[in-house]
Amino acid sequence: MKGRYPEGIISWAQSFFENISPGVGLIFLVFLATLPVVTMRAAREQRDLEFWVFAKQHADAYRPLVDGWNSQADNKSVDLQLIDYQAMERRMLSGFMSGTPVADLMEVERHMIGRVFSGPLEAVGFVDLTERLKREGLMEKINRPSFSPWTTRGRIFGLPHDVHPVLLAYRADIVEAAGIDMSRIETWEDFVRELRPLMFEGGAVGRPVRYLLNIWHTQRDTIEMLLMQAGGGLFNERDEVDFLREPNVEVLARIATWIGGPGRIALDAPRFSASGNKLILDGTVLATPVPDWLAGIWQYDLPDLGGKLKLMPLPAWVPGGRRTSVLGGTMLGISKTARDFEECWDFAKSLYLSPTLAEKFFRDSHIISPVVEHWGLAFYHQPNAYYSGQCSGALFIEQAPHVPRRTSSPFSMMALDALGTVMHKVVDYADSQQISDPKALEPLLRELLKKEEERIKRQIARNVFHSGLAQEVQR
Repeated sequence: MKGRYPEGIISWAQSFFENISPGVGLIFLVFLATLPVVTMRAAREQRDLEFWVFAKQHADAYRPLVDGWNSQADNKSVDLQLIDYQAMERRMLSGFMSGTPVADLMEVERHMIGRVFSGPLEAVGFVDLTERLKREGLMEKINRPSFSPWTTRGRIFGLPHDVHPVLLAYRADIVEAAGIDMSRIETWEDFVRELRPLMFEGGAVGRPVRYLLNIWHTQRDTIEMLLMQAGGGLFNERDEVDFLREPNVEVLARIATWIGGPGRIALDAPRFSASGNKLILDGTVLATPVPDWLAGIWQYDLPDLGGKLKLMPLPAWVPGGRRTSVLGGTMLGISKTARDFEECWDFAKSLYLSPTLAEKFFRDSHIISPVVEHWGLAFYHQPNAYYSGQCSGALFIEQAPHVPRRTSSPFSMMALDALGTVMHKVVDYADSQQISDPKALEPLLRELLKKEEERIKRQIARNVFHSGLAQEVQR
């Protein structure tokens, strides 16, 4: 009987395939071929914690620490997976909405998080970390403003990865050759007044050969960043759409006259583009607002600028005003379907509170840590030859406590689109009417901002989940 068993299997298989269609047979063969893979996958998922990241640079920085964590016998092993940004967003949201498991830990970028927060608090797919952060003293150890994008209705759902303060990078070789002392510039008004003569230096009369500032009406995130610097923004403290809050109108009118009209001082040198890099390399644009991460990218993408650039605090909108802003951001969250919250929490802290990782991120990408006690570490305070010998890390750290609050509203991308529409129309108007006085643009700005705000509020009101969220925020 035992000797005939294989023959019986073969006979059964022949009979099976003779009596089914070719399509069903193919499906069966695929099932048999993939069964070991599925089985191994299930076994791995029972054994490991999954950690999703969307940025290759982050994944590369984390691997040595993940390997070190996994080498400890008492730790559950962590499976680090690099996933495309959009694919990760779709998988995360579909999991949260359907209640199906996702990764145990996920790094989430600022523009992803709004949709996670679009329903009631109990529907948020990440674990509420608020009480744990307070109990372990992390609210004091981590730069307080860096929690704002990951906070909704007073509850915090992630550990901040970064701070991303913004400074002004300028062509020191050109500016200093003209005898301009940038340390005496306090406000944007000072900046324009002192540097405007450089626009026409060496060119035909009345025709600029260079522009002072890299900003354009299509750079919505840069415009929003400048609004936040001024104490404005597209949302109020309750994360309600509020386009007409002060000083939005005044600041947007000023920016519009920088971009359009006879007094134009700005040029579009887009980030991550060959054309934008060429304009900066040639000195066609003199100054660009740069967050810490962009200051790092330039060191690799624009090496020929080494020793020609310097950094300074952003000029303030009013004397004594804020000299920085914020652009971008990432958090680490633990999903509610995580198989072991305590293990995930310990791993998250070992990663994000690590001074070793803080140094690696700064050396590789110029990103400063949100962990306050790291700010005194020596590597942040070393001269940087690329930025003309300045201690560039220390300059960003000096401004880190002053970065403005960021919204976590699920309507932030909608609001940015509306801001772009408004600015396009106002700049066109300034061009067509040859307007250089910001005050002359304020009535049109108020009209357009009010119209866009009302449109967005109508869209919110039509959505049951979003209108319910608005009521929850008001309560």
